[in-house]
Amino acid sequence: MNIKKRNLLLLLLGLVILGRILLPYFLERYVNRVLNDIPGYTGYVEDIDVALYRGAYVIEGLHLDKINADVSTPFLMIPKTDISLEWKALFKGRIVSEIYLHDPVINYIYEDQKKGSPEGKPKVVDWRQALIDLVPIEINHFQINNGKFSYVEFSADPQIDLVMDHIVLSATNLRNVERAGGPLPSTIHATAVSFGGGSVLLTGKMDIMQKIPDLDLEFSLQKADVTALNDTFLKFAGVDFARGTFELYAEAAIADGYLKGYIKPMFIDTELIGKEDKGFFEKVWEGFVGVFKFLLKNQSTDTLATRTPFEGDLKNVDTGLTATILNIFKNAWFNAFTPQVEEDINYSDAKRASED
Repeated sequence: MNIKKRNLLLLLLGLVILGRILLPYFLERYVNRVLNDIPGYTGYVEDIDVALYRGAYVIEGLHLDKINADVSTPFLMIPKTDISLEWKALFKGRIVSEIYLHDPVINYIYEDQKKGSPEGKPKVVDWRQALIDLVPIEINHFQINNGKFSYVEFSADPQIDLVMDHIVLSATNLRNVERAGGPLPSTIHATAVSFGGGSVLLTGKMDIMQKIPDLDLEFSLQKADVTALNDTFLKFAGVDFARGTFELYAEAAIADGYLKGYIKPMFIDTELIGKEDKGFFEKVWEGFVGVFKFLLKNQSTDTLATRTPFEGDLKNVDTGLTATILNIFKNAWFNAFTPQVEEDINYSDAKRASED
């Protein structure tokens, strides 16, 4: 090898090494710019590592805050985000990515989210565009490990603070690399621990390639201590519980923009608190609610429950108020609802309804 060729190879090698050293710096600047371009938010990342051998980069310490927030708690904080090529899809001839969020925390502060932009005009955040900017290669696999979501209303009296943690979510085949599996090729599965120590399960299938994603989902929240919701019930109903269990079951299907589903809340073996220091009208209201609850609960299962159906075009969904009221009596006096997903709503139901 002559001297010119050797020097050229050394130059190229030096450029590659220099590029590898500078790449994390340019990526960090790029990601910070993307975060700060989100309307109404400001953010930054602490560090970025690059793993060229697996086509990946790792974001360390991603922070996103609401501009002009009243509290210092960040809206979003992700200690580690791993973004890489999905190699098994590459072997099938598709260039797609996978993203793993480790220990993400979302704090939805009601008062802060209701604020407008610094100019006073509310802005609609297109989170999809921000995600596309961060991950320019289409995402085929999305994973959340040990996530946490908090909903807080500081101005409520009493203050509302609902937390869901230990969230594990996996969404696969989002870009339809595998087409086998009918009209809904993508799958989603999630578990979590809810307020009151309840167990949350979300399962289903979807097709996000549609302009309005088609989906078929089932949701359950089981064995949550109802006292964890006392602040919420005090605000909206003026009552609180001494003991009992709250459970929630739901199904939803969307086909061609048409929604069909239901929500089934259940209060099991509950007892209202009777405090001596309450005022006259508070005691009267609590007594009325107690009698109402006694008359409308199923005595054999000690359960107060209903089922609220909803159906219609996504722009005009009917929530079925009459059916909700009738179902309270149905559970109390005729056939008690069972604490489980009923499995009577599916994608084909929504599809037929959309065609009528």
